[in-house]
Amino acid sequence: MILVFGGAYQGKLDYALDKFSLTPDCVYCCSRNGELDLNKDVIYGLEEFVYWCNANGFEAREVLQVRGDLSGKVFIACDVSQGLVPMDATDRAFREMMGRTLLYLAKDAEEVHRVFCGLGQRLK
Repeated sequence: MILVFGGAYQGKLDYALDKFSLTPDCVYCCSRNGELDLNKDVIYGLEEFVYWCNANGFEAREVLQVRGDLSGKVFIACDVSQGLVPMDATDRAFREMMGRTLLYLAKDAEEVHRVFCGLGQRLK
């Protein structure tokens, strides 16, 4: 499993597609409906899924653990840990859950990449 993270609009998806020789048809775009299609090679916008989990009382990393084998997948997520701490308790809880989810994924990932301005840096 590979984790690619970075700020919003920093070119994470383009970086991952190019770096790992993937095509757009293998990308699943997460939304805030709770669905997560692990049949695709690339899971893009993981923060949307985590937001839904937080809003509906699920721990995102536990949902990922239950979903099974994540090997061979590329997870792409926004780093929401930068900037101001949200005043709203729900938004703070989402930010904390996103951090726990990224920690979980990074621990088991074969590779971890951070993308800033379209430039990737391999951290692991």
